[in-house]
Amino acid sequence: MINCVIIDDEPLAREGIASYVSDISFLTLIATCESAVAYSKLPPQQPIDLIFLDIQLPKINGLDFLKMLQNPPMVIITTAYPEFALEGFQLNVLDYLLKPVTFDRFFKSATKAKDYYHLLKKNHPTDGIPTGQAEDYFFVKCGTKYEKIYFDDVLYVEGMQNYITIYTRKGKYITMHYLKTLEENYLNNQLFIRVHKSYIVSVNKIESIQGNEIFIGTHRIPISRNYREQVIQQVVMNKLWDKSK
Repeated sequence: MINCVIIDDEPLAREGIASYVSDISFLTLIATCESAVAYSKLPPQQPIDLIFLDIQLPKINGLDFLKMLQNPPMVIITTAYPEFALEGFQLNVLDYLLKPVTFDRFFKSATKAKDYYHLLKKNHPTDGIPTGQAEDYFFVKCGTKYEKIYFDDVLYVEGMQNYITIYTRKGKYITMHYLKTLEENYLNNQLFIRVHKSYIVSVNKIESIQGNEIFIGTHRIPISRNYREQVIQQVVMNKLWDKSK
């Protein structure tokens, strides 16, 4: 079951989404909140897997609230304003529903959440969140197929909104995932390093660094200004042969 919360300041909208949730067998409604502030007061013991989030909320709007969450669950935006869609997807929301939301559209979005939820559980079936250090491989869903990938085969990962492309020695794999979640929960930070808002690379696969680019075989991965100092320190300085010593 997927535990979900509705955050919307309109009572009728909350009731409508809650009614849809009650008709879907794999969703369990934990709470309805009229604001982000009300959500923050929910008991922390109850795990929340999915938020149906309105944008126009009192005191703190939905997108600002989403930016404040350290490890957000899956988020589906429900709003009457289409102009915020790009910003929403830049924040890695799972889907963007325009009001009035039909049940057909809602069900498709909920099914998308279920597929993503089971993908995470498939890769990491324990209750705790593993870091990728205990296992030497993982599975990702690519279309209708589950692909086994060894951590040692990964060259780098590129993030694209709520999808990532994993580049390996054998080829590339595209799957629905968040780059931030991958970095924080699944990858060993001694073996993989963030070099750009859209790229994580395997430290051991780096062949050279020139200017603002990393070279791995024929691949050229950009290094952003915000990450350059950390990359040079972790990748180069710790292994640099210095004649002056």
